[in-house]
Amino acid sequence: MRKFVAVSLIALLAACSAEKDESADQVSEPVINAMEVVDVNAELLADENDEAAVAELEALRAMRDQFAIVDMNPDISFLNDKERAVINKLNQVGELMSEIYLRQRSEQNPAWRAEIVESDIPNKKLVLDLFDLHFGPWDTLDHNKPFSGDTPMPDGAAFYPVDMTREEFENWIEAHPEDKDAFTSGYTVIRRDGDSLVAIPYAQHYREWLEPAAALMREAAEITVNESLKKFLTLRAESFLTDDYFESEMAWMDLNGPIEAAIGPYEVYTDRLFGYKTAYEAFITVKNPEESAALAKYKDFLRDMEANLPVEESYKNFKRGFESPIAAAYQVHGGGDNVPGVQTIAFNLPNDERVREAKGAKKVVLNNVLGAKFDRILNPMAEAVLVNEQAALLVKKYMAGETLFHELAHSLGPGSITKDGEETTVSAELKELYTQTEEGKADVMGAYNILYMMERGEMPIAEKESFLATYFVGLFRAMRFGINEAHGKGAAFQYSYFKEAGAFEWDRDAEKFRLDFVKLEQAITDLTRDIVIVQGDGDYDNAKAFLDEYATLDANAERIIASLTYLPVDIQPVYASEL
Repeated sequence: MRKFVAVSLIALLAACSAEKDESADQVSEPVINAMEVVDVNAELLADENDEAAVAELEALRAMRDQFAIVDMNPDISFLNDKERAVINKLNQVGELMSEIYLRQRSEQNPAWRAEIVESDIPNKKLVLDLFDLHFGPWDTLDHNKPFSGDTPMPDGAAFYPVDMTREEFENWIEAHPEDKDAFTSGYTVIRRDGDSLVAIPYAQHYREWLEPAAALMREAAEITVNESLKKFLTLRAESFLTDDYFESEMAWMDLNGPIEAAIGPYEVYTDRLFGYKTAYEAFITVKNPEESAALAKYKDFLRDMEANLPVEESYKNFKRGFESPIAAAYQVHGGGDNVPGVQTIAFNLPNDERVREAKGAKKVVLNNVLGAKFDRILNPMAEAVLVNEQAALLVKKYMAGETLFHELAHSLGPGSITKDGEETTVSAELKELYTQTEEGKADVMGAYNILYMMERGEMPIAEKESFLATYFVGLFRAMRFGINEAHGKGAAFQYSYFKEAGAFEWDRDAEKFRLDFVKLEQAITDLTRDIVIVQGDGDYDNAKAFLDEYATLDANAERIIASLTYLPVDIQPVYASEL
């Protein structure tokens, strides 16, 4: 049996630092303490004088306490019986997405979990709870360091052979150019076949879970009377079995009605080797029609936002569609990549550039998740980051605003580009660096466009300082996820760029930051320009040099982050499995 041990106390305590954002009205109070859920006292050490064992327990407790468990009870009273039945079917699909994603992180995960269950290790319940929280034995808040066992998480997760190097992959494609499309597809895993590498379609490799997921989608389609939802569910069921997602993504863009469900393979964050392979996930949400209507006006400014970018015309992208619906929603269930670790507060999908150029992309803000994070994390964090008079400026609506405009920014700037005379995409050229530049770009461009909306009178310009203070503190919330994670690294390069521009100073007496709002506003414009050029050039080496220069933290930032251990890093929402 594989032996499971905790990593060093120092590594775990250092991990007390991560996020994937408004109305917390639907979140129940108070937050449940993790130790009330995982009763470690029932399995305390046989020898409480064993200092090493006590230290291990305390380290595991500190790791678990980074997540505040929040019982989510969104108001779904407006749903009828058929709509509830559809959601219950989709919740089951979400559980199947979790089964797949558990294996996308490592195909050994189910066996490793069984070993923990069968073992007699100290603190077994706590270790098992952490395993389930992170979908494996790696701490997602501490650069995926192992907390159980000593096996490092491969950069390529389970998308590639564990022993495969970047060079081997690239050399294979160079020698077998006919394999390039299949190997770089977002819907294949790479495996060894003797001395060869082969690409296996997702639909084949994950058939055990995709076939029942497709059946449940079809059953849900039979129940609903909403024609747009029926079309999406039917097409997405077919996509699961063919790996052709274009038509179902187009149908998803046309969804209307109270149920907003994004289910399938989307994000590439888990593939830290190349950023090619997509992870399965599910967001089962219900829309708030009044809040969605209030936000919808901003999509009408997307073309103006593109035109207003502070770059030459050649870097602007008017090829994408600007339809871009916006939904204010409450999440009622999750699945797959949406579940472990840092929780998503909003998403902008689909990622397929063909769909984006045809219809744009949809932005969904998860108001109940965002609200919980503002109340539990961002608002109390401000007093540790900013001098008192600036800390008091934070406003929840500007956390929501920055979140929305972050997602809008994903639809702006370079996407499909021409390099060396050939059509390509930013993501294909920047590979694993793309998500790191893209998340930082979306942050700073979101801020740039909120300031633009204030100049146009669409938002109150008198609240500019409140917005800028909220935005700046938000960088620290993201940097706590670790600056090797895409959102954390994107926040880090903003921080360092703003420091270089003199946008803030360290107040030695208060041991906090003091913002220079005028310089910060100018730095936001300048960084928006620079990061769009980095992406638009599609030059991997230049992007790497930019990140190497700016995606770092100085001693003051590290001091602030280290002081925040009294606050959770993120939340662990608990949703009802059935409505």
